[in-house]
Amino acid sequence: MSPAAPLADDLLPMREACVQAAREAIAEQGLEKLSLRDVARRLGVSHQAPYKHFPSRDHLLAEVLQRCYEAFADALEARQRFDDPAADMESLGRAYIRYAVGNPLEYRLMFGNDWPEAAEYAEMYRAGLRAFDVLRAALRRLYGKGVPKAKVDADAMFVWSSIHGLVSILQVSCCDHLDLATKVEAGLADHQLGMITHALRAASGASGAG
Repeated sequence: MSPAAPLADDLLPMREACVQAAREAIAEQGLEKLSLRDVARRLGVSHQAPYKHFPSRDHLLAEVLQRCYEAFADALEARQRFDDPAADMESLGRAYIRYAVGNPLEYRLMFGNDWPEAAEYAEMYRAGLRAFDVLRAALRRLYGKGVPKAKVDADAMFVWSSIHGLVSILQVSCCDHLDLATKVEAGLADHQLGMITHALRAASGASGAG
């Protein structure tokens, strides 16, 4: 008689351990050296053990990325809310910057590398889309009803790329060598978010939000 199949709960600890080991491996060695064999070595299990949960390295990477996007979307949704849509948009920007600065490894994984390409990674795609939809929703609230999706999407890309650019600069040391006044450096996030709000208001007024 063949042994009974393990319960899902019995599989969970090893799956979680693989994800954690993968994150540690990426933090120590970079994404390029991530492998299921190295994950197995770190966990002290057979080389085949991780394959019971992840058919390939890309499947494991997709799981790691999914969790990063979920945590990112959670942070955006947990921002301080304001009745004024413009103030709420700025709060969203601050939440984005806080997450990026506080979680540099996760941020680089999400936005500094290509996604694995396979239909099996639907959960990862949905998690990434959820984070972008938070931005879309904030823009729709700012513009009001009847705004074409194309405008929302284009402006969402403008906001995202603007904040991403600032975060990317802050995460490297180049600002230390630009002879910036202390006041300017300390106020970079406020200035960037203020300029984004100004641009969105101008675009909305010029087009009638349509």
